[in-house]
Amino acid sequence: MKKSHKRHLLRFDRALSNSLIKQIGILAGILLVSLLLSYLFLSLSGSDWKVFCKKTDLEPWLLPIYLLIDGNALNCLYMGGHVHGWMLIASSLTYLCGILIFNGMLIGVITNAIADRVDSYRNGLTHYLYSGHYIIMGFDDMVPSVIRHIFDKDKDAYVLLMSAVDANSIREKLRKTFSEEQAEHIIINYGLRTSKDFYADIHLEAAEEVFIVGLRSLPAHDAMNIECIDSICSYLKNDVKQGLKPKRITCVFEDLDTYASFKTTEIFKHVGDLDIEFVPYNFYSGWANQVLLTRHYMEKSRLDESFPYPSVYGDGITPDDNKFVHLVFVGITNLSAAFAVEAANMMHFPNFSEATKSPKTRITFIDTAVDQEKSEFITRNHHLFEVQSYLHLDLSTDSQEAATQELISESLSRQFSCHDFLDIEFEFIKGDIFSQKVQHEIRKWATSTDRYLSLFLTMSDQRKNFMMGMNMPDEVYDNEIPLFIRQTRADNFVTNLREADDKVFGYSRFDGEQLQSSQRRGRYANIYPFGMNDMAFSTDDTSINRAKLINFLYSTADYNDNHFMDMKELDAMTPESIWTRADEDWNKLTVALKWSNLYCVYNIPIKLASLRAMRGLQPNDSSHDTDLLSENEIKIMGRVEHNRWNVEKLLMGYRKANDAEDKYCYPDHAKSLKNNKKLYIHHDIRPYDDLDESTKQWDLEIVKYIPWILKITRE
Repeated sequence: MKKSHKRHLLRFDRALSNSLIKQIGILAGILLVSLLLSYLFLSLSGSDWKVFCKKTDLEPWLLPIYLLIDGNALNCLYMGGHVHGWMLIASSLTYLCGILIFNGMLIGVITNAIADRVDSYRNGLTHYLYSGHYIIMGFDDMVPSVIRHIFDKDKDAYVLLMSAVDANSIREKLRKTFSEEQAEHIIINYGLRTSKDFYADIHLEAAEEVFIVGLRSLPAHDAMNIECIDSICSYLKNDVKQGLKPKRITCVFEDLDTYASFKTTEIFKHVGDLDIEFVPYNFYSGWANQVLLTRHYMEKSRLDESFPYPSVYGDGITPDDNKFVHLVFVGITNLSAAFAVEAANMMHFPNFSEATKSPKTRITFIDTAVDQEKSEFITRNHHLFEVQSYLHLDLSTDSQEAATQELISESLSRQFSCHDFLDIEFEFIKGDIFSQKVQHEIRKWATSTDRYLSLFLTMSDQRKNFMMGMNMPDEVYDNEIPLFIRQTRADNFVTNLREADDKVFGYSRFDGEQLQSSQRRGRYANIYPFGMNDMAFSTDDTSINRAKLINFLYSTADYNDNHFMDMKELDAMTPESIWTRADEDWNKLTVALKWSNLYCVYNIPIKLASLRAMRGLQPNDSSHDTDLLSENEIKIMGRVEHNRWNVEKLLMGYRKANDAEDKYCYPDHAKSLKNNKKLYIHHDIRPYDDLDESTKQWDLEIVKYIPWILKITRE
């Protein structure tokens, strides 16, 4: 009996606390019972109340209501001499019920309703947005940069942030970054990104875009985000009847291997089947593109101001330039590994000669644990190291003898008749950045005239990065070598140091007996912060649009003559018809081919820098970028394009065909051997001069149509 009583009490408490409607319903029920009891009391008191109603022209059924609602009613009856005996008792009981209901319970319900509404808002349980909004799922330090990206596209946009993190703490963190006006456009709702139960409340199907962020510090971050994508697709496919869907889903992945796997597998084909654009995003690769490609960053305390990053390839490399690009990463971390891969995909130049196999873009890692990290990096990218040797230098010993740089070919596959034909090379140096041997090596690089040197301090310890950045060899600062310092959070100190030293100072020294005077910028004029968590998200929609146009050219190409659509035909088409077809074809494309088109686009700014230098233009002079290329320019850049393509395919997981699989070795069976591409075995991974003319034609076509791509996407 006691348990049954407790269960009934539990149901009552839940009903009372769950919603305002139930609270009002309970109150209405009590009022109805009170009215019935009032009629009963008055009926049992005799007929005096009816006589009173008749004298005062009051309907009998109104008197109980009058006594319940009007707090002065009993006083009027009593003072008028109309109430006595049992009627006084009945009226008093009715009056007391009215006080209890309207002066007690009703005020309490209204007060609780207001308090519940406030708590509901503060805890993210109130929903306001129904369509056209942007949804961010999960919360970590990257989220402010995602919100800024949305506001950059649409300053009037409404952003719905769904997270299981306490809404008040999120609100306080965002308040430090955004103005009051912007904060009014950010709605915080409680919810679990992997549960479909919350999707209807936030009207996910009617959102403009969805960003799946999560909490990157969680070990299961990537697995949960994959589960979230599956849940969203299931919801849109089975639970939404209107056929609504967001235009794009951007998903953040933390692990480099998880991220890389999406470039060659179709595990998210169901997203494309829903005609939704899917964009995987990685924090480390995103920062690499921001530094090397878009080349700018925002300083946290001055969000309306953009600061440029310097070019790591000078003012543009021409075919007769004998200098090579040298990127040095101090510390092998996920960040430096991602930078290296992205740089290998981008840094290809027209001065590479297949005859001399030089000069090659060099990517150097320096770390005390380089042996272990080297093995892991080579394993991750083993198809590249099957055809390319790497450099190794041990600066970890105390020996006074000069260390010798070794060319290591232990990973080369003996199945291939040609190797070392790539225009990039990797170098692994074992040593401590603070040691004199490593410092001496950096001095030598900084004073050499055969390279475009850039230094990246990518150690996981922010303090070490900053300390090393402030105490590099003097030759680094004197020769204005770009020095990129990883900062997890605060970037303003590095920026302020650079601004303070970014001035021209007079410098004098004796050269023999002659005084030489020159001008030089300050010590820290070339230091740059990067890697900040809250400035991480920076999508490049221009590159995505250009990649769509490249795919459009391939999808409309003439494969009998190996030519893209004629330029006159393209000019006759309206931009609307081009973009409609481009979007449709892009959503049908495999993830691997999407990435292939994107990496092709990422090299366009570097090709443009070389073309400007070849034409005698200033590095920032874009006035002739849309001019048609000459036959010689097409020939030079077509070779660059194939060198870039070789590296792209190897880093994406393709491997070079061995002699038994090579169509060039068995031309009579070329048609059958070409099918091996479905297994990521490619016969065209080879030196440019070894290609047949029909294959070379595609490299030339891509280069030839760069001006058209720029013209269509010019902002």
